[in-house]
Order: sequence, then C-alpha cells, then structure tokens
Amino acid sequence: MATQEISSKHHRATQSEKLVITASSLGTVFEWYDFYLYGLLATFISRVFFSGVNETTGFILALGAFAAGFAVRPFGALVFGRIGDLVGRKNTFLVTMAIMGLSTFAVGLLPGYETIGIASPIILVALRLLQGLALGGEYGGAATYVAEHAPNDRRGLYTSFIQITATFGLFAALLVVIGFRSAMGEEAFGDWGWRVPFLVSILLLGVSLWIRLQLAESPVFQKMKEEGTTSKAPLSEAFGRWANLKWVLVALFGAVAGQAVVWYAGQFYALFYLEKILKVDGASANIYIAIALALGTPFFVLFGWLSDRIGRKYIILGGCALAALTYFPAFRALSDAANPALAAAQARAPVVVTADPANCSFQFDPVGRNKFDGRSCDIAKAYLARNGINYSNRTGEPGTFAAVSIGDRTLIAPTPLKVQGAELAAAIATFQRELQAALDEAGYPPRADPAGIDEVRLVAILFYLVLLVTMVYGPIAAMLVELFPSRIRYTSMSLPYHIGNGWFGGFLPTTAFAMVAATGDIYYGLWYPVVVAAATVVIGLVFLPETFRRDIDR
Repeated sequence: MATQEISSKHHRATQSEKLVITASSLGTVFEWYDFYLYGLLATFISRVFFSGVNETTGFILALGAFAAGFAVRPFGALVFGRIGDLVGRKNTFLVTMAIMGLSTFAVGLLPGYETIGIASPIILVALRLLQGLALGGEYGGAATYVAEHAPNDRRGLYTSFIQITATFGLFAALLVVIGFRSAMGEEAFGDWGWRVPFLVSILLLGVSLWIRLQLAESPVFQKMKEEGTTSKAPLSEAFGRWANLKWVLVALFGAVAGQAVVWYAGQFYALFYLEKILKVDGASANIYIAIALALGTPFFVLFGWLSDRIGRKYIILGGCALAALTYFPAFRALSDAANPALAAAQARAPVVVTADPANCSFQFDPVGRNKFDGRSCDIAKAYLARNGINYSNRTGEPGTFAAVSIGDRTLIAPTPLKVQGAELAAAIATFQRELQAALDEAGYPPRADPAGIDEVRLVAILFYLVLLVTMVYGPIAAMLVELFPSRIRYTSMSLPYHIGNGWFGGFLPTTAFAMVAATGDIYYGLWYPVVVAAATVVIGLVFLPETFRRDIDR
C-alpha cells in the first residue's frame, strides 16, 4: 500500500479519467436539475395542481408531493442498485436518466386541477414517484463509476465533482427559472411560463444521454465480470448478512442522516424560509440563493480534496456539529437581514396567544378540510398561521376564550359558544379585520421591503449555510464507496444514501413547516435538522470508521 501511495502522489488525471468525471457529472447535473425544478416552483405547482384547498394547505401538499419523490428513492436504490451490481454501472444509469427526463417533461404538459380535477394531483404525484425511483438508482451508479476510475489518493477529489452536481443542478434550475421569470414577467410566468423549464428539459435529456453513451464500463466491474466474481444476489449479500448490514446502518445514522438535513436545511429550507416566512419575493429569494451557491460551490472540491489528505470522517461530522450549534442564531440573523421590519416588530410587539390548551386544535391540516373555526383558540391561531405571523403560546384559565396580545393591545377571539351561523361568520370577519389592523399598527409588514434588505449580510449568511453543506456533502460519496466491497457496492451504498437524503432530508421542508404551523414559532422547525445533525455526530464519533486510505479494488 505504501508503494502504491507514493507512486500516485504525482498522478495527473488522464484524458480518460477527465471524460469519466465530466460525462458522469454532466449527466447527473441534468437529473438534479429535473428533480429540483419542482421544489423551486412549488408555489406555482400548489396553485395549479392543488387549487382545491386553501393556499397554506396547498403549499404544504405541494411540499408533500415534492417529498414523495424522496420517499421512494430508497426503493429505486434497491431496484437499480441490484441491477447495477448484476449487469453493470453504465447501462443502469442510462436507464435512470431516461426515466427522470421523460417524467420531468410530462410535468410541463400536465393539465391543472381546474381542467381535470383530482386526476391532476394524482398524476403529478405519480410522476414524482417515477423521478424518485430514477434518482434512487442514478446517484449510486455515478458515484461508484467515478470512484472506481479514481486513483486511491484522489478518490475524494474525483467524486467531489459528482457532489457538485446536486448544487449545479439546483443552480442551473435557479438560473433557468430566474431567466424565464425576468424575460416573461411575473404575470406570464405565473400563468403558463412556469411550465417552460420543465419542457426544455427534453433537450437536456438528449444531450446528456449522448454524452453518457460515450463511456465504457467501470474497470472494477469489468474485471469482476471477466473473473466471474460479480454477485449473484446483491440484495441478500448487502442486507441479509450482518457483516455488511451493520456498515449500512452505521453509514446511515453516523454520516448520511446528518449530511442530508444539513444539505436540505442549507439550500431548500433556507429558500422556502425566505419566501414563506420572511416574505421575500420569489424572484429575489432565488437570486440570493443562486449567489450563495455560486460562492460556495468550489468548496465541494476543496473539502473533497482535503478529505484525501486528512480523512473524510471529521470533516463530515464537523459540518454536522457546526450546523447543530449555529442554526438557530444563523436563521435569526437571516430574519434580521432579509426582513428587518418584521424582526423589529416581533421584538417590539411580540404576538402572544393566551388560551385554554383544551380549547386548541393541532394547527396542521394536510387535507385542507378543517377551517379551524369551531373554537375561539382555533379562530385566533388559524389567522396568524395563515399569514405567517410568529407567535408564542400562554396557558389560559380553563374555559376562557382565546386572547391575542400584540404588544400592549389585546383582542378577544369570538367563540361558537356565544354566536353561531351568520352572526359567527360576521364576528370572525370583524375579529380578523381588527387583528390585521393591530398587526399593521405594530409594524408587521405584509411583505419584505426590497429597500430594507441588507443584501450583503443576507448573502453572507446564506453562504455560511452553503459552506456547511459543502463540508458534509463533499466527502460523502468517497466515504460510502470505501465502506463497501465492490461486488455489492452499488446496492450497499445507494440504500443508506437515499434513505438519508430521501427521508431525513427530503421530508425536512414539509416536516419543518408543519412544526412551524403547529406551534406558531417560526424557528421551531429548526429543531428537526438540529437534533438529527447532533445525533449523527454522536453516532459517527463512536461507530464510523475512517476510510480514506482504503483500496477499493476488491
């Protein structure tokens, strides 16, 4: 091993290795572009495909459909991981790319709820499931393929280019969305133009397929095939034997789960937080995220390269630890920078709901059927939640009506116990007008004032969040490849990666927003990534091995 390490110190990437990295990366960029378009356009999708419910519920349902694509990724990992270990890496990710591209194109053609009714969201979810299955097979193939072409002392560097593809895919989707929004104008883009980014993906699909067809099979797999040592039953070998299954579990809970929540909190939740909670207009929020991504992207390669020198484990766990320690102050600083008027109003005149807990419902309605007008507490909280107003809860005396305090002013919510029917509806309307007037007087803005945004500080905070993403994500592919034997590598590494990123990460926006809606605390949703990241640090420190000097040609 020492001789091998010394001889490779001055290794320079050959033309063949450069082609492998470039072709694999470009193809994966396209797949992430497809996958992320949905997340970026969730606001439009909620209006078109979930228009049968109220706006807040529609957005949560749209995020739920976004998460559905993540939910099936582990199943895609099982299906395509098995195929990749049986028949080869190259052909498997060609198939996954075709499924992903055609599903994305179909979203651009799909009629909305007003045209075909309930069939519209059902078909949309089906297309998201196909995308998730395809992505479940794509990443493991691309990462394994590149790693098996890389020299032992440059595996972190080479696979870091695969790690960049997720951010490049998001960045490309951001640029396309920003470009069409700017060219068409908000009205045309909101009416029909949001479909164009989905439709143009068919051109990217053709280019990406052509590029990947130029590649040969992985040399490691080709050698196993010639020697007859490929696995005959990858699933049972990978998950039916404790010797390998234990490393699948260690990889999931000691590395990937934390990596996933840091990634999705730093990119997607930050974007949704800007739009939905801090009320920054969508186009501007996209631009701020794009700038932060552009500044942070080179650090994927830096941390991938660094992991070849000092190891993968402590870079990944260090990023998770920093996230757990700093997310709350970072997002509070984000609020101050993006909407200082809102932050000032919250500090000057905090909103407090005083109510009997027995008189309050759980403020989350995933099917949009509950109007929350049956009790005074629900009437008060529903209006605040619908308008994204941060509030705290105070326990009231049993049987008392809910009261909303805004600074020194207090309003009593109406209750069906006192009035009913048309009289109740009129009382609720009057209460909501008075509540909105009180919020206006206290300085709660309806939207972020572009002139008041501290853009330099805002981008700096978003860059910091992206920097944490690069720490945890840059070295992860190399670590996962190195943990597992080559005959079942595709299957073994794909499952923990996609359970972590598909479930722990993919459900983060939906879960965090549900937590915010249920409690009224705009920061409460951060507990989800903080707890998962902290747990990963503890588990990883105890059980996760260092892998960066391993020989994977076995």
